[in-house]
Amino acid sequence: MSHNSSKNGTSPAQKCKDFVGVTFADGSGKIVGLLLAYVLTNLAHQLLKPMHQPRITSDIVIGLFLGNIQPIRNGFELEMIQTLNYIVEFGMICYMFVLGLEMDPYVIFKPPTRDAIVAYGGMLSTFILGCSLTPFLHYSTHRKIVVAITLSFTLAGSGSHILTRVITNLKIGKSDIGKLGMAAGIHSDMITMLIICIGAVFVLPQGNNTQEQIQSAIKMSASLIFQSVFAAKVSPVFMNWINNENPEGKAMKGTHLVLSLAFMVAACSCSPFYGYSPILSAFMAGIFFPSEGRMSKWTVGKVNYLLSTLYYPIFFFWMGFHAKLFSFEADTLGTWGRFFFLIVISTAGKVVGTVICGLMLGFHWPESVSLGLLLSAKGHFYIFLAIMGAVHNYITHTTAASLVVMIFFTIVHTPFVVQNIIERARKHAPTKRMALQWLDPSNQLQILLCLHGSQNITSTLNFLEISRGTANPGVVVYVTDMIELTDQIAATLVQNEGIDTVTVTDKAVMEMREEITTAVQSYVDENGGGITLKRMLALSTFSGMPQDICILAEDLMVSLIILPFHKRQLEDGTLDEGHPGFRYVNRKLLRNATCSVGILVDRGFGSIENISRSQAASLNVAVIFIGGKDDREALAYASRVARHPAVKLTVIRFLLDNSENPQRRAATYKDNTAELEEEMKIDDECFAEFYEKQVAEGHVAYAEKHLANSSETFATLRSLEGQYALIIVGRGERANSILTVGMNDWQQCPELGPIGDVLSGSDFLVRTSVLIIKQHDFKGELDGLDEDFSVM
Repeated sequence: MSHNSSKNGTSPAQKCKDFVGVTFADGSGKIVGLLLAYVLTNLAHQLLKPMHQPRITSDIVIGLFLGNIQPIRNGFELEMIQTLNYIVEFGMICYMFVLGLEMDPYVIFKPPTRDAIVAYGGMLSTFILGCSLTPFLHYSTHRKIVVAITLSFTLAGSGSHILTRVITNLKIGKSDIGKLGMAAGIHSDMITMLIICIGAVFVLPQGNNTQEQIQSAIKMSASLIFQSVFAAKVSPVFMNWINNENPEGKAMKGTHLVLSLAFMVAACSCSPFYGYSPILSAFMAGIFFPSEGRMSKWTVGKVNYLLSTLYYPIFFFWMGFHAKLFSFEADTLGTWGRFFFLIVISTAGKVVGTVICGLMLGFHWPESVSLGLLLSAKGHFYIFLAIMGAVHNYITHTTAASLVVMIFFTIVHTPFVVQNIIERARKHAPTKRMALQWLDPSNQLQILLCLHGSQNITSTLNFLEISRGTANPGVVVYVTDMIELTDQIAATLVQNEGIDTVTVTDKAVMEMREEITTAVQSYVDENGGGITLKRMLALSTFSGMPQDICILAEDLMVSLIILPFHKRQLEDGTLDEGHPGFRYVNRKLLRNATCSVGILVDRGFGSIENISRSQAASLNVAVIFIGGKDDREALAYASRVARHPAVKLTVIRFLLDNSENPQRRAATYKDNTAELEEEMKIDDECFAEFYEKQVAEGHVAYAEKHLANSSETFATLRSLEGQYALIIVGRGERANSILTVGMNDWQQCPELGPIGDVLSGSDFLVRTSVLIIKQHDFKGELDGLDEDFSVM
């Protein structure tokens, strides 16, 4: 055939060569567009992470931006656009199958729960509002009734994936409103999708006359019913066989993997053969497919990973390409009116429905409003539906773009709604102040006293002796061994019944624990008036140990955790390089513990023998007070130490010399003067109370140091060498204090704070031990609020 033949006479080989040639010749737009889609979506997501925005918000913005850059659009000819359409439709098939796989259709037949009632109420009110308004707003070009009903159902739905991600990321998934919101979102999403899938049977049939359309609808219905029954009844038998042949812990057989994937494809392919939408067919197959089992979980994990890494950037670029923002009729008042009503129907409809249901169920109205706002969020399928409506000319491109932007606004507010829920919950939730400063004197002090090994025994006993206080109310001490779970130790674990699930049978560990138990128990038997001893074990990898100790401390309701410093003293008095694993644990606990934390730097404290209540004051201890909550906590602990007859306590207060450089002081604090003044007021009140009870009564010695800058602070700390066996300091996070500013620049262990780091330096105060205390932060992951809080 001649190369100069007409278009109709061109061979397939020539078409292929022409397509490849055009693609490479005009490929810059495609390559740049898709490459930018991957890079910018990930970059934008990282930038919006601090605001807890779900990935879809940044994806929508980048997709609309890139898809409407004219040089990039010019690189996509008709064949490439069609290829892009095929890729997006295939990805949406996978998305819908997994979406259905994570839902349980049988909850529809059970008595309605609270989440179902909330979901039904929000959907019904939104659907009624949508059907009442959309027919008069001219969103469609033809088949106005069908479009109005479909649009109303779309606005009534919820993006369960998006809602679940936001709620779990913001740590309220265990709360009553979090559980209710996720369950209602899934229920709303499932019901909406089922109605759209069933309604498609009456919308999609093709034919030249009514009879042919009815025949087509009957074939679709029959094939869809057969497919659903097949997925519900046959697939569990097949998938159970696959799961039994491939138990957890063993590599999955390749043939079974291929068979499973082929079976899933077959289960989705029946109804599309008769003209039904393959995307909706995938959802109908997935929702009746068994969600439990290794293969189903593997499919969900792998598909979601591929969607997030490969598919979504292409999908949102495709969305922006077909949205055609350059054709948006922004100069028409009706366009903005229709856009406004889309937002009103979607949000107001949900809020009204959930508030009404909330009144019936006894919810507080602010929580009902929040639920409605959360349930108004939409997901990826609704964006796909809006764009396909424009591609097939059911709606205009202006309407499609309006729907996409509306979906963006229903999602972007969700993190702020969740944060508002947390703020309201925090105001009504009781605050657990697990700190020494707030401990009722009539209550027992509960301490979690941790040890790395037998080398910490003597320092532990000495700490326990000076911390015991009076016999009434006494002290409860949980002596806890911190043991790394290695493969060798894991092999010696023996499973038990009851609360203690395992027993460690490793010989070295058993001997170490026995030695610690014997020493501590002997001390308690001889000197233990008012001491209640309990033994604990923190057996975990270093990565998991902080969480285990946090949970243990929270369950035991201790006020103070004492941790050994990760460095040990050598014979020459200096400290070794330390254990990085224990340092990791200390740093994590300082950040996340639900009570106060102390780190004991033992440099001779463990070598002191026979600290007895019967002997005269022989142990010199100092507490340094500069200011801040950590220093106040150190002062509270020092009050307890001062009661011991063998302890001679001196409180040293570092005060800023106001005559030195007042302008610098003003410049340092100009950004937070009010906060600083409030903190200083609390410091003065706390110290005045301590002075009245301890210093004025003659129990504690007092010294003041008037200092002008951090250099003088450092010199003063050096002058304390050799005077005290133990110095107690607050960790101190007031980095803007003139007395400590700049000391962070040469810190070896920043977790100890500026003063603690100087005192524990390897070449400093080689015979003085240091106890660094950090008061419990009331701002944890939920700012002092339990993750399972209740507000409904």
